Amino acid sequence: MRRKTQMQQNTNPRDLQVMDFNGDIPMPAASSSKRQQMPGKRTNTEFVVITYVFFAVFLFLAGYFSYFLTFRSESFINHPSNSRISKLSEHTKRGSILSSDGKVLASSSESQDGHTETRTYPYGRVFAHAIGYSVNGLSGLELEANFHLLRSHSFIVDRIRKDLAGEKTQGDSVIATYNAELQKCAYDGLGSYQGAVVAIEPDTGKLLCLVSKPDYDPNTVAADWNSLVSDNDHSRLLNRVTQGLYPPGSTFKILTAREYLREGGTDDDSFKCDGVYESGGYEIHCFHGSVHGSQSFKQAFANSCNTAFAKTGLSLKKGGLASCCKDFLFDTPLPTALMNTKQSRFRLKKNASDPLVMQTAIGQGDTLVTPLHMAMIAASISNMGVLMSPYDIDHIENDTGDLVRSTTPEAYGKLISKKEAKKLRQYMRAVIENGTGRALAGKSYKAFGKTGTAEYSSDKNKAHSWFVGFAEKNGKKIAVAVIMEGAGAGSSYALPLAGKLFDNYLG
Repeated sequence: MRRKTQMQQNTNPRDLQVMDFNGDIPMPAASSSKRQQMPGKRTNTEFVVITYVFFAVFLFLAGYFSYFLTFRSESFINHPSNSRISKLSEHTKRGSILSSDGKVLASSSESQDGHTETRTYPYGRVFAHAIGYSVNGLSGLELEANFHLLRSHSFIVDRIRKDLAGEKTQGDSVIATYNAELQKCAYDGLGSYQGAVVAIEPDTGKLLCLVSKPDYDPNTVAADWNSLVSDNDHSRLLNRVTQGLYPPGSTFKILTAREYLREGGTDDDSFKCDGVYESGGYEIHCFHGSVHGSQSFKQAFANSCNTAFAKTGLSLKKGGLASCCKDFLFDTPLPTALMNTKQSRFRLKKNASDPLVMQTAIGQGDTLVTPLHMAMIAASISNMGVLMSPYDIDHIENDTGDLVRSTTPEAYGKLISKKEAKKLRQYMRAVIENGTGRALAGKSYKAFGKTGTAEYSSDKNKAHSWFVGFAEKNGKKIAVAVIMEGAGAGSSYALPLAGKLFDNYLG
């Protein structure tokens, strides 16, 4: 009894331990066991959270790696600052560039000792900006296809043999989408005028020709380099098709018409032209003081009536033109494989003054466009509102002509609805049938378009000549944009050149 009482007095219930069946190993009591399990639960939860975080990071990195390889790798590989590309030229002879109709546009030859490689451009200035140059840097297709031209898919035994012999392996050939005959037609047609010509196949996005003037001789770039880079007056190295920004003139009426019709305007809405329209103390005149009299909206488009479109611009909702231009990819990087393309610019605030609104509606004001962008707009209308991303590499071959890879046409998406595209096609056809483009009526093909005369200085007699449009024959299509700097009326200069392109390609 005494011993039992002493044990009870000296034992704290919290210190009680449970013995195992041998009585040797102390086990925690039930209440102590419950408390000691809680840290374990916290540890498990933290482990699960960390696992999920690392798994999410892994998925992100894997996704970005796949995206990079698919969409961004070539741009990084082809970047001028990538010094590793130049290493390829130590073992590979730069491949040739050919046109879609089999003409050699660029090729390389080696000296007898095999240490000096010379690049030759048989068409010289004709393809200057389209193909570019490969000395003192890179430009044009030479830049875009640089990696492909310095890779070789020759038969592996031949590559090993040449490598062991210290000889260069022949690089792959790039087959461009450009048509050599059409390119020369555009080059000759532009004549002594500065400007740009570009043609696209609407249902694929293939670039058929690309001409920019002033130009240079790619065969003598190294010798002429100092004069080329210091040529601030003519900017001969500038590709005006992709980087030239111009006021669109009356070609912009395509967009103004689309917005007017979207807001409820109709073909038969009546406009009276007295040759001048005044609002807010500012006057808009029709070209050369023309008076069109009473006309429907569709006729006003065909006649390129400035007074009708100035009045139309004022009738549009605030921000309407800005929304329309957004649909047509203004102030947006153009979806194209071509490098170094500039964005067209639209600047018209909702509280803009009447004079600025009127000027903008007829393609003047602060709006600036690239010829490539205008050709893409024409191509999308031809293709029922769907824009195909323009590209200039058709396929790549090895030294024996075997296919290495080919370009698959890609649709960027719908710029406008099919219904809207059909309506604009009718308007652009009216230009040809009974408007400013009548010179292209009665051809073997069906032409659609819009002429433009864009003023660019305070001298009203100075204007760029524009034509934007497309033509079709037996399922074959071509969309073009032509600008001739300072030439004058679009119907007198740019339109006939567009006709020559249509004749060459379709006739």
